Amino acid sequence: MAWVYILKCSDGAFYVGSTKYLEDRVDQHNSGFGASFTKKRRPVTLVFAQEYDNVGEAWQMERRLHGWSREKKQALIDGRFELLPELSRRGRRRDLSGASGGEGAAR
Repeated sequence: MAWVYILKCSDGAFYVGSTKYLEDRVDQHNSGFGASFTKKRRPVTLVFAQEYDNVGEAWQMERRLHGWSREKKQALIDGRFELLPELSRRGRRRDLSGASGGEGAAR
């Protein structure tokens, strides 16, 4: 089993990751042994986690989430799944128009 997770950092930024040991990984982030992104933004709070059958599936979902807008990640966290298709279409329209599409991968 493996997990994909989203942390909310003390500055409000989101961090997306994947791991086999969810509780240990969140503890690492809060102890300063996690990613350098979260080290400067402690404490972090686990706001979303989803379990997968294997590490490969979790990693693929992590990569997908890195490309999502903050608004789309927030809809996922809030359980507002009905908003996800529309938020996906908005992102594609922005990309097609040549406008800048979003924020950093970890946000």
